[in-house]
Amino acid sequence: MARYVFVTWDGGGNRMPTIVIARVLRDRGHDVRVLGHDSQATAYRGAGLPFTAFASAPGFVLDPRPAGLMRLVTDHGLADDTVAQLAAFPADVVVVDCMLIAVLDVLDRMDQRFAVLEHTMHDFIASGSRVLGALVWPRGMRVRTPRRHAAPILVASVPGFDVPFPSQRALSAAPGAVVYAGAMTRAVAAKPLTPTVVVSLSTYRFADLVTTWQRVLDAVEGLDVRVVATLGPALAAGEVRLPAGIEVHEWMPHEELFPHATVVVGHGGHGTTLTALAHGVPVVALPLEPTSDQPRIARAIARAGVGATMSRRTDAATIRAAILRTLGDDATLARAQRLGEAIRAFDGPGRAADVLELSAAAGR
Repeated sequence: MARYVFVTWDGGGNRMPTIVIARVLRDRGHDVRVLGHDSQATAYRGAGLPFTAFASAPGFVLDPRPAGLMRLVTDHGLADDTVAQLAAFPADVVVVDCMLIAVLDVLDRMDQRFAVLEHTMHDFIASGSRVLGALVWPRGMRVRTPRRHAAPILVASVPGFDVPFPSQRALSAAPGAVVYAGAMTRAVAAKPLTPTVVVSLSTYRFADLVTTWQRVLDAVEGLDVRVVATLGPALAAGEVRLPAGIEVHEWMPHEELFPHATVVVGHGGHGTTLTALAHGVPVVALPLEPTSDQPRIARAIARAGVGATMSRRTDAATIRAAILRTLGDDATLARAQRLGEAIRAFDGPGRAADVLELSAAAGR
């Protein structure tokens, strides 16, 4: 049995990969704990995972602007909290969210064995690290060195949205090894009984969330298909005008919705997008935050021919036309189905747990 500590933060899209991987390790008999923001306590404890809140960051609220993200990645308080957690609960491997650069830096200085968990596309994180290197180097933090020392860099994604994927090497926990685990979902091939559009935008209240929701809802009004909208916790039903005839849920698991979907309309978030594609469902993406990974993911969707992308400020008529084109495009559906087959072949949760077990064994 090995001991693992997952160090994470309340970023929305990183929650599911952390929960899924931690639960697989727990179910295999390992001792697993999670350290994160107090706002995450209910989700992790509800998943049956022992959870400790950062003592230095009570009441954390995400600020997705560059200055807010810079405060997060350079927060030495989170690093101190991690050191305190490890003093109380020594771990064979610490699994750290890729955004927590200060935590990675201190673990590297301690010679503590750690893995980096990337919850989006690896090329986006790698390019972001190069930018951060120039910004935080004067603070004495070694941004790139800890990532090279990570054993391994675990990517909760696939190599891209084009298939066939490049050949994957055997699993490795060597320092600096980049391992694509795949989607953190147990997906199946979607088989909708009737044409179905699922609309699921961000769980975070980005600046244009409400207006984008309204344009999308206006776009699907009167469509001769089944429309299901999951509003999420960041939006109250009274903030938007809901068309008659659509199904509205505050929240519903994507694993229950996407097997019955023909098209998913989203914001380009990695989790929603990869889950939809894992089910073989094309995606129409309207990125909400230009400084995030959403625009890059949306461009990858369009480039691979498994959906479409447009500005969050696109008018309802244009959004409607894009949805209708995607619904009627057999070639797009066929490409999405082939991609779904390739994603499902990864067995993401099991593959991630396998490589973390290799990491623990290598450190002994």
